[in-house]
Amino acid sequence: RNRRVVAVTTFLTDITEWGWDVAPARKVIFRDDIPKLPQVLPRYLPIDADRRLQEALTDHPTNELAALALRVQRACGLRIGELLDLELDCVHEIDGNGAWLKIPLGKMATERMVPLDVETLDLIDRITQIRSHGRPLPHPRYRRSAQFLFTYLGRRLTQQGVRAELDHAADIAGLEHVTSHQLRHTYATALVNAGVSLQALMALLGHVSAEMSLRYGRLFDSTVREEYERALDLAKQQTAPQATPNTAPSNTGPGGRTQLPLTDITGGQDWKDTPLLKSRMAGGFCLRAPAQGACPYANICEHCPSYRADASSLPILAAQRVDAEALARDAEDRGWIDEADRHHKLISRLDALMANTQATAG
Repeated sequence: RNRRVVAVTTFLTDITEWGWDVAPARKVIFRDDIPKLPQVLPRYLPIDADRRLQEALTDHPTNELAALALRVQRACGLRIGELLDLELDCVHEIDGNGAWLKIPLGKMATERMVPLDVETLDLIDRITQIRSHGRPLPHPRYRRSAQFLFTYLGRRLTQQGVRAELDHAADIAGLEHVTSHQLRHTYATALVNAGVSLQALMALLGHVSAEMSLRYGRLFDSTVREEYERALDLAKQQTAPQATPNTAPSNTGPGGRTQLPLTDITGGQDWKDTPLLKSRMAGGFCLRAPAQGACPYANICEHCPSYRADASSLPILAAQRVDAEALARDAEDRGWIDEADRHHKLISRLDALMANTQATAG
């Protein structure tokens, strides 16, 4: 529909310039008349799905070259055309800045450089070992011959071959239809969730406008989450039944909200093994559903610069540290990277508190 309106607008403009008698006397279609395209959010893979897919590509490839190509695409956020156009000398070592991947002209007709980590360098080394060596092939963009990175039996790896390998890996991972472009979205989403700046994201993805990159920023808007939880808590407090002094239940929490029995939440298993977001405090623990996100007040006292502990608190802090280590391992096993980092920060803080307390007491 958008293209049709633009075509009609162009036609009317042309016949007016040509002086046709049937041309309208004034402009009849304006910019606001053109329908706006829907704002579709990027389709990224959740952490667990991403991990299963990478494991399938690593452990059960049918076409190793295509599987390695997909792993490079996920590690660098490439478009599939950019991926298959990579040349054999695409890795550049820059003094003091490590290894970088030179990405050829792509959708936006721009080249860019993406930093590489050790794991991705190992992938590229493996690709150079198994690729077919042969004569240079015509480059579709530069109008010259080139030695491409992904070649097999004298031919370039095709998009169809890459998609077939992706379908195979997705089937093993128990995922529904996955597209190669979702790997690019997953790469960008992970960076946004880790706090990368908009300028860096634009450079890494090869975007020419901030609007393109901002689509990823809306996926994890912490301000929206905080406002939602604040309003939800207030709404629940206002709608909760008012308990009379003589009938107040023993399991009533703040705001008059009734707390579920612990066994109903954990199913009778150890709270540290439940698929929930868990926090260990010195005097107890906290359980929250993953949809709620981590509590912003969890362990706030331990991280406060004014927090002090005495010698009698050392056994309590040590027990808290043991549980925090267990929670960190549990979060890592579930692919909850942010949760694991949160527990590791608490462990580091507890170590510092215990060391300072022991030094003071000694």
